[in-house]
Amino acid sequence: MKKPLDFKIVKQGDGELMRAGEIKTPHGVIQTPAFVTVGTKATVKALTPEMVYGLGAQVVLANTYHLYLEPGDNIIAKAGGMQDFMNWRGPTMTDSGGFQVFSLGAAFGKEITKLAKGEMPMMLLDEAESLRGRKGISEHFKPAKIDEEGVEFRSHIDGSQHYFTPSRSIAIQHNLGADIIFAFDECTSPTESKHYQSRALARTHRWARECLSYHKASPQSEAQALFGVVQGGRFEDLRKESAAFFAEQDFDGYGIGGSFAKEDMEDAVGWINKILPNEKPRHLLGIGEPEDLFMAVENGCDTFDCVAPTRIARNASVYTHRGKINLKNSKYREDFTPIENTSECGCYTCANYTRAYLAHLFRSEEMLGATLASIHNLYFIINMVAKMRQSILEGTFQEYKKEFLDMYQETL
Repeated sequence: MKKPLDFKIVKQGDGELMRAGEIKTPHGVIQTPAFVTVGTKATVKALTPEMVYGLGAQVVLANTYHLYLEPGDNIIAKAGGMQDFMNWRGPTMTDSGGFQVFSLGAAFGKEITKLAKGEMPMMLLDEAESLRGRKGISEHFKPAKIDEEGVEFRSHIDGSQHYFTPSRSIAIQHNLGADIIFAFDECTSPTESKHYQSRALARTHRWARECLSYHKASPQSEAQALFGVVQGGRFEDLRKESAAFFAEQDFDGYGIGGSFAKEDMEDAVGWINKILPNEKPRHLLGIGEPEDLFMAVENGCDTFDCVAPTRIARNASVYTHRGKINLKNSKYREDFTPIENTSECGCYTCANYTRAYLAHLFRSEEMLGATLASIHNLYFIINMVAKMRQSILEGTFQEYKKEFLDMYQETL
């Protein structure tokens, strides 16, 4: 049988788990570690695919739940798959819709996310928070209901009723045509009891077997790689149990699901990656703060995705090597320097525009502000991770990490 993915470790880092590698997919090679740019609805908000590629992005991840509802996975299949539909010629991923089970189910109407409340600076809005109060949301929208076979939910667009099972999630992802797809899982809140986490984990493992069986029986298994998703909340024994389970299954790679407390994240990732097979790639789902990415690489993650760079950019927040800044702050109205000097940043925005101009765009609610800030933020994160890879190859990761984190501080 033809393999949909080939992973090679180019160099094992100084640490027990850290490595630089290559993931070969039908649409190109991903040099790892790599930041995966999020294009939820088959678009990276405010940017064209050509812009995203020009920033150094290697791979884009889209959302199964949203593309299923609009425009529909069948339409994307008729278009030739995600790559043709969105004009992105590189590798792609799709998540399973499992996080929407969490955010539109247990999390809906509550101030909780995949990380315990209050433990992450600039806590990102989860899907539930972004849907609550959204203009145009259907009045028939109700929280999702999880049972042993899948999840029942109503569309936030028109209130229509839908039901996802593990095999349905995989069938939709087959239509979307991404190079790497994920098994359907339940992402629980870190505030849930151990009893519930254990029940949810058993359900996730059962669903994983169903996903794998359905996928292997399809011709798409030769074109699309399937990753299983390790869960278990903040509990060491459950995380290790889940990692051991997935290590024995014939997945092409592994995702590490959220539901961490912030202070537990590094330990949890380490527990998991010490058990997962070294010869297969590992993806950390939904984590993207700079300090967390250093942690992920050091603990053996090869790829990771997060909406943070573009989401905070649309809210006038940008990364610098000295921390994040908010361009709506009054002190930037007459700051005629770039976000960062061109000696520190080679992005289009810093080469051509000033903080004062961006401050004006955001205060005037001009769309160009989101585009220019997104260009800078994605360039910053993508190239930061690329430098991590180079430092692993050169044996200088710890020096680069110290240099970066000593300078980087939260100033927002």
